[in-house]
Amino acid sequence: MIKYLGSKRRLVGVLGALIEGAGAHTVLDLFTGTTRVAQACKARGAAVTAVDLASYAHVFAQCYIATDAAAVDVAALDVAVAELNALPPRAGYVTEVFCRDARYFHPDNGARIDAIRDRIEAGYAGTPLWPILLTSLIEAADRVDSTTGVQMAYLKQWAPRALRPLELRPPELLAGPGRAVRGDAVALVSSGALSRHDVAYLDPPYNQHRYFTNYHVWETLVRWDAPEHYGVACKRIDSRAAETRSAFNAKRAMPAALAEVVAGVDADLVVLSYNDEAWVTPEDLEAMCAARGAVEVLAFDSKRYVGAQIGIHDPAGRRVGEVSHTHNRELVVVAGERRRVATAVAAARTVAPPVPA
Repeated sequence: MIKYLGSKRRLVGVLGALIEGAGAHTVLDLFTGTTRVAQACKARGAAVTAVDLASYAHVFAQCYIATDAAAVDVAALDVAVAELNALPPRAGYVTEVFCRDARYFHPDNGARIDAIRDRIEAGYAGTPLWPILLTSLIEAADRVDSTTGVQMAYLKQWAPRALRPLELRPPELLAGPGRAVRGDAVALVSSGALSRHDVAYLDPPYNQHRYFTNYHVWETLVRWDAPEHYGVACKRIDSRAAETRSAFNAKRAMPAALAEVVAGVDADLVVLSYNDEAWVTPEDLEAMCAARGAVEVLAFDSKRYVGAQIGIHDPAGRRVGEVSHTHNRELVVVAGERRRVATAVAAARTVAPPVPA
C-alpha cells in the first residue's frame, strides 16, 4: 500500500467493524484512493464498488476490488512479475524528469521503472494482468522513493530506501466480486449512475491540497503520456487546467458539493470520514447528515501526516517554521435508520474506543 495523505490505515479496523456491524452486503466507497477501506470491506465478504477520479486510484480499484483472486491465473502472474523484474534498465521519461530534473527516484531505479512500464504497456495492455502489474510497479516505486509521501517536493538527500533496488511483488488479491468506477463523485451521484448500496462510505478531500498534484507521478505512470511539466516538482502541465480541479479543494464550493453527495447518494447508511482541521465543522457535518435519519459522531485521536510533523522548510532545506501540533481528531459520522446506526456504532466501539467528539 502506497504512502497516502489522508490514509485511513489507523481507522480501517474501526470502519470495517462498523460496516460489518451494519450488516452490509453491498458497499460504495466513493473516494476510494488506495482502496484500503474498500479492501477491508471486500475481505469481510461485501460486494464493493470503488469510485475515484484519479487514474492511479482507478487502477488500484481495478486490481484490488474488481479483480476476483479466484479467477486470476497465478502462474501467469508470477511469470510476468519475474519477467519484469529481470528486464535490463532503459532510461526514458521517468529517469529524465523524475530522477534528473527532480529527485523522486534514484536514476538506477528510474531506468528500471521506464523499462518495466514500457513492457507492461506493450505486453499486457487490455489483459486482466494490466492493472495488477501496474499496481505492483507503483507500489514497488513507492518503496524506493525519496519523499515524505506527497509528490509536491522531494528530500534534499537521498532517503536510504531510495538506494535499494526496485523490486515488483505480486499484489495480495482478494476473492469475491467488486466493481471499479472512474468518475467525479458529485456527477455520478447526481446522475444516478451508481446503483443502490447498503452502505456508502465517503472520505472526501479535506482542504485545498489536491490529490492530482500530490500524486502527479503516479498519475503520469498510469497514463504513460510523457506530459509537459513545470516547476521544481515537475508537475504535469494539465495540473493548471480547470478540469483537473475538484470542488472539494475549493473552500467556498466544497460544503455545497459535500452536502449534495450526502443528500443524494443511494444507500441505507452513510458513513463519512473527516477530521477536525477541515473546512466543515462537526456541527455542519451533523446538519448535512440529519436528513438521512439518526446521526452519531465518533472521534479518534490520530497522528498528523508526517509532512506536517517535520516543520516548514524553504527550497534550500532550511527550517523556517515550527510544528504547531502533531495530533488531530479523525471524525466518523454515521447516518441512517436509528437501529442500524446504533448497531454499527456499537460494533465500531469494540475495536477502538473513541475520544470525545
